[in-house]
Amino acid sequence: MLPVRGAIRCDDLMTPSDKIDQLIAKTTDWRGRTLAAVRKAILSANKEIVEEWKWMGSPVWECDGIVAVGNAHKDKVKLTFSQGASLADPDRLFNAGLEGKVWRAIDFIEGDKVDAAALKKLVRAAIEFNRAKRVKKTAKAKKAAPGPGVKASRARKKT
Repeated sequence: MLPVRGAIRCDDLMTPSDKIDQLIAKTTDWRGRTLAAVRKAILSANKEIVEEWKWMGSPVWECDGIVAVGNAHKDKVKLTFSQGASLADPDRLFNAGLEGKVWRAIDFIEGDKVDAAALKKLVRAAIEFNRAKRVKKTAKAKKAAPGPGVKASRARKKT
């Protein structure tokens, strides 16, 4: 049966954190336990991290931008860092997407342990990267904006 138009679905009332709780609870094997350990490490890295639920069912952790996206696949738990290629990884956690120019990922397979301390360092590095990028973008926007008292039409260059 199709939902009635305008009806509120139960999952629409759930917070992103509730949806992540539900995903972990219904993933009853090693992948659920791994995702729970990854989540715990991420959230303990910085109290400002916010959980989101995007792309039709992916846990996303954000702080001044996306930090990481988690997914439980058939044979692995994948944690993708959206700006991973720009992050130092002294503990060599990244093991997937190494050839990419932007993102990097950690694939956990059955039996892998989550190195919480190393993961927290990587999450903190991602947050610092996001913040630095935001500051740079703000400075660039301020530089491009016309000064006080200058009308926008006069501030444009004539070509």
